[in-house]
Amino acid sequence: MSGRTPGNGGGRGRRARVTLRRIAEEVGTSQSTASRALAGHGYVAPEVKARVEEAAARLGYVPDISARTLKGHSSGLVGLLVSDLRNQFYAQLAAGVEQAVAAAGHQVVLVDDHGDESQAVRGARAFLSMRAAGVLLAPVGREATDLLVGHGTPVVEVDRRSGVRSCDAVTIDSERGAREAVGHLLALGHRRIAVVLDETMWATGKNRLKGYRAAHRDAGVPLSRRLVLDLGLRPADPQRDVAAFLDAHPDITAVFAANNVVAEAVWHELKRRDTAVPDRCSMVSFDDLTWMRVVEPGLTAVRQPVFEMGNRAARLLLERIEGGQGRTETRTLEPELILRGSTAAPGR
Repeated sequence: MSGRTPGNGGGRGRRARVTLRRIAEEVGTSQSTASRALAGHGYVAPEVKARVEEAAARLGYVPDISARTLKGHSSGLVGLLVSDLRNQFYAQLAAGVEQAVAAAGHQVVLVDDHGDESQAVRGARAFLSMRAAGVLLAPVGREATDLLVGHGTPVVEVDRRSGVRSCDAVTIDSERGAREAVGHLLALGHRRIAVVLDETMWATGKNRLKGYRAAHRDAGVPLSRRLVLDLGLRPADPQRDVAAFLDAHPDITAVFAANNVVAEAVWHELKRRDTAVPDRCSMVSFDDLTWMRVVEPGLTAVRQPVFEMGNRAARLLLERIEGGQGRTETRTLEPELILRGSTAAPGR
């Protein structure tokens, strides 16, 4: 015997589900009016909408998403597919997305594809099964975007482009940001500048490498392929790889870290070997996180408007969800070089 009293679930019986009809009766309005008030679609007098929302909250009403999707409507969910939730960049991006989506009465479903295209496709299929109203994604390939667009789901790509032309995108001008960062080092007099990346398969890494090279061309300084370290997308021990690289090139006077992940590995390795920054080696990072402002010296960094990028992408997606027509567009945001104490003339 479980000790439960029949009919009361041991004092914790299942609560009866509050229906839309119950909400309508409580407020004294029609069921269709109550539905419009809670869904945020169609006109409802403000005072009626307020009473419906109050009753729904008080009674614990939860929308029946499965019933809505069976009728062929979207679930009111917005999918967000990112590549690495351990990276603070994606946390800021998600915060910008969520603010805009929540203000429009939708909810975000977040999926991490770990930078793997097959997992990105599985995430896209999950969003389709949920009948997501739209999807934002940082693409790792074309397949997930193609799948969503092929099913008529509004899609906005963020941070990167997959090459699929039939969707919108909001990106950062990575090439310009890298060009300015490396140009700053060259203007200080550095001639042996290393670049450390962890991916060159996506547009972000490729464009930052382009910016590194363009800055050298602008300054008339010869390039050396040996000063490019590509750690790969999932390095087992990035700090060890950075250490070996620095050992192999003791004449390096500055390092450009192409994102915050590799910047952390470079910073820790320079500190481990007591390399004075910037007296012995200057350093610039693409990305500007909180830790870069509080270390000593502060880290010169390319600041990306990540929250704004997520927010703009979400608002663009919401326009499409609401039936916005017109040609697809790519909105490019500009980064900003923030100068701190980690850069100086070589050998000062």
